[in-house]
Amino acid sequence: MVKRIPQVNSLLQRELNQIFLREIEFPNGVLVTLTRAESSADLYHARVYISVMPENETEKVLRILKGRIYGIQQLLNKKLRMRPIPKIMFCPEKETGGAAKIEELLEELKKEEK
Repeated sequence: MVKRIPQVNSLLQRELNQIFLREIEFPNGVLVTLTRAESSADLYHARVYISVMPENETEKVLRILKGRIYGIQQLLNKKLRMRPIPKIMFCPEKETGGAAKIEELLEELKKEEK
């Protein structure tokens, strides 16, 4: 069972990426990236983390995804040949925002050195 959780996480991430590309329209100029999926030990729930660029559009994207969650879950149920299929919940990715800030600071330091 321990080995199965990372496999399920990878499978969820791959299938949800396909659904994002084919089924969901996000506002123009918004880039949505599915960064990771974390399934619970019993595989009944999964947190799916998304990164949104620009960051100020995160709430809008989360509203879109939460509004379409039923349809997304149905598509997953059809595509995956496993039971149980985790119930997904979308969450904003906090770690990538920090990475972007660090990258920004490094660029500023490089400019100051010149």
